[in-house]
Amino acid sequence: MGSVYKKTATKPVPSGAELFTRNGQQCARWRSAKGKAKTAKVTSGKDGTLRIVVESRTYVAKFRDGSGLIREVSTRCRDIDAARAVLARFERQAELVKSEVISPAEATTADHQSTPVAEHFAAYLVHQRSNGVSARHHRDLKRIGARMMNECGLTTLRDIRPEVVERWLVARQDEGMAARTRNIHLQAVKGFCKWCVQTDRLSVNPLARVGKADERSDRRRQRRAMTETELVTLLRVARLRPLAEVGRETMAIDASNAEARGKRRKRSNWTYNPLTLESIPAAVERAKDRLADNPMHVEELVRLGKERALIYKTLILTGLRRNELASLTVAQLDLDAKLPFVILNAADEKSRQGSTLPLRADLAAELGEWVGLKRKRFQGQSDAFGCERLFDVSDSLGKILDRDLAVAGIAKADERGRTIDVHALRHTFGTLLSRGGVSPRTAQAAMRHSNIDLTMNTYTDPRLLDVHAAMNALPSLALHDCLATEMQTLRATGTDDDVVTTSSASSPSADSKAFAPGFAPKAGQKGQNVSSPDHLELVKEAPPSTRRKASKTRKNTWIPKIIGQKQKCSREGSNLQPSASEADALSN
Repeated sequence: MGSVYKKTATKPVPSGAELFTRNGQQCARWRSAKGKAKTAKVTSGKDGTLRIVVESRTYVAKFRDGSGLIREVSTRCRDIDAARAVLARFERQAELVKSEVISPAEATTADHQSTPVAEHFAAYLVHQRSNGVSARHHRDLKRIGARMMNECGLTTLRDIRPEVVERWLVARQDEGMAARTRNIHLQAVKGFCKWCVQTDRLSVNPLARVGKADERSDRRRQRRAMTETELVTLLRVARLRPLAEVGRETMAIDASNAEARGKRRKRSNWTYNPLTLESIPAAVERAKDRLADNPMHVEELVRLGKERALIYKTLILTGLRRNELASLTVAQLDLDAKLPFVILNAADEKSRQGSTLPLRADLAAELGEWVGLKRKRFQGQSDAFGCERLFDVSDSLGKILDRDLAVAGIAKADERGRTIDVHALRHTFGTLLSRGGVSPRTAQAAMRHSNIDLTMNTYTDPRLLDVHAAMNALPSLALHDCLATEMQTLRATGTDDDVVTTSSASSPSADSKAFAPGFAPKAGQKGQNVSSPDHLELVKEAPPSTRRKASKTRKNTWIPKIIGQKQKCSREGSNLQPSASEADALSN
């Protein structure tokens, strides 16, 4: 028989508490931070100090489960009668397990149904961290889980039902949420339910049949690849813009009232001229003049511009993602090898597999110069230099790229609404591979994709591919050339008489005249079918046995048999006489 009780714990006596005795038991009286009067029994700790005894707010059920083990489970009830009802349910469940009516796994699943879903999700987050997910993924998963639980009203695992989640997805769709964002929220909840099934918290996944939204028909962000001319311009602007920002000229916000304001020059009355591709060289020269007394600052700005340009170039020529590039250290580069390469650790890669990426010779040379520059600036031990980050990739790299695009005169979005961002440089890498004639399988390996469809359709911009040149590479199939070649072949083999060449403007009578000579039999030529009206009459008047034999023979062998039959009839005194044409045939 089980029991219910409240657990007790000891705490130090609050400061300012009044000690008194009640029924022979020493007690303490004090006021909480909210001003509420509280009283508790006082006991002695292991070190002899006075401590107060505090009871839990809810009752705990103690019973023996179906496996014979003693368990203590919180009833989450403050009323003792409600706690006893919960204890009765636990004991009945234990009896069902003993009688093998339900399995222990089913009993465990039933126990978890009343546990708040927030506790289950907290355990799920711990499981994800133990599997080595990134901090960003863990943060996004925690945010999505909290939103789904609050907006869907999920308090226990029983509340996770398909209609509840589908209703929430439809509401978000009506608000304008993209299909990909809805799928991310749905996938997070599905993953949580799948983990609950694996840990016997749920018997089945209630969201297994909830379908995803079609992302292709509702794509909000479509990236485009950049052309070679745009890339060269972008790298030039990225290298010069940090220094050119210092040399920008000022301009009045309202030129018409500039003179009326007189000598008062407020910051709200003027601003800097925007940089353009044409004004960058002059701005760089003005910056050098303004910072002539501070050469260290000029050197720092030049170094910053070189780093930005090299970051862009590395992203374009390696296909690395922004986070992957930010994780690279100097020790992961091997520039002295015959074929330079960079090692990407598995923990820093999106697929968590690790890769070795080859480097172009020119990119490897520039990275070598950059590493040498960092080594000069590194103030520390040479052994620790290998752990130094290769680049200082800013979290606001996307905003920096937008400013560089504006100065370079490159539109961020094209006429189809496709945009350029940091990840679009990876799209550019895939498009340049296809345009350079790289085979699809090799491009897939360079992009580190598990699906070749992702490489060819998503990361390849068809507008930059030279499809016209590909069409010109096909063989020439001119019809007049083919006909001339065929005629020459037929004349060489002696079968050109079977070819009919008529004019499209000729009349039907002319067609029949041109057709007949080509197929008329010729004397002295073997393998021809000779059929004349006289011969057909011989076939009709011949005996049935003769006709049957003639029908079974080949077309070019039935004429001699008919002639032989005619000779036999003439010997028997028949009136059949050979015609003139037959006589000519016999004489020949």
